[in-house]
Amino acid sequence: MGMATQIIRRSIHAFFQSYHSFTSIATLFVFPVSASLLLSQAFITSSAVILPSISSRLESLFQAAGFPTSQFFSLVQLKISQTIFSFVFTFPFNLTFLLLAKASIVETIREFSHRNHAPPLSSFLHLHRSLLLTYLFNSFAILSANATIFSLLFLVFNGVDIIGFSSSNSFLLSAAAAVLYSVIIANATVLCNLAIIVAAMENCGGYLPVLKAFMLIRSRLMTALTLALPANLGMAAIEALFQYRVVRPYHLSKFSPSVIWEAFSITYMHSLIIVLETIMSCIFFESCKLECRTNLENRSFYRTELEPEEKDALQV
Repeated sequence: MGMATQIIRRSIHAFFQSYHSFTSIATLFVFPVSASLLLSQAFITSSAVILPSISSRLESLFQAAGFPTSQFFSLVQLKISQTIFSFVFTFPFNLTFLLLAKASIVETIREFSHRNHAPPLSSFLHLHRSLLLTYLFNSFAILSANATIFSLLFLVFNGVDIIGFSSSNSFLLSAAAAVLYSVIIANATVLCNLAIIVAAMENCGGYLPVLKAFMLIRSRLMTALTLALPANLGMAAIEALFQYRVVRPYHLSKFSPSVIWEAFSITYMHSLIIVLETIMSCIFFESCKLECRTNLENRSFYRTELEPEEKDALQV
């Protein structure tokens, strides 16, 4: 918890130290990503075809797999349907604007931290290929994690059905499955987000940044999850605010120019949260690298000090 608090403080300090650079990045690159995400959720709530169509197909798939009909799995179906539509809707923006934004943020922290302007496009454009390959591999990894979890749940629930558990036990098992699914997906998401930072910091792409991120994060998982929590809560709050202040007046036929201004303001706030989340990931990566380097130096120093003593012992 102490390390997470220190990283949050350093991230806020870094943000205000290069305030003009990061706000420019939020406006130029992150704003279209935030707008696409918020609009995708608005389309889900306003459309009577998109979400029910995806949910009905998932429900048929779950029923064919033998999952019980419970409130937990109804909620999981709804959430997965929303995630699928948002992912498809924002995918082109993530491949272009979001990856360029992350590359520019990394370049700002690494090379342009004391300047009052964003780094030129030529300084970080070469990183886009590495980030693109890593992002595509991350998408495949998240998809594989979901497939693995549901395969395990398929075996568990069918085994329970053969044994013949009661409805109360089935309810507890559904709750445990929902918790297990949330924990595994949270860990996979944190790992993939750090892999994007590794790809930008070390200019490598594909599966290699994921392996490096796993080596860095395996003993610091709680710190990584603690850092992800405030950013996710902030984005969730802003998305709810967008629904209440923009989408709701639109459905009530109370749309006005002031609502348009609020929509731009809320989207910009969402962009700043994404920028802060990326800065925290960069600071976390630098802290992990520094800690690993310090541990290696201490081990080499210990071995250097130990060698003369071992030689004396052998001579005796």
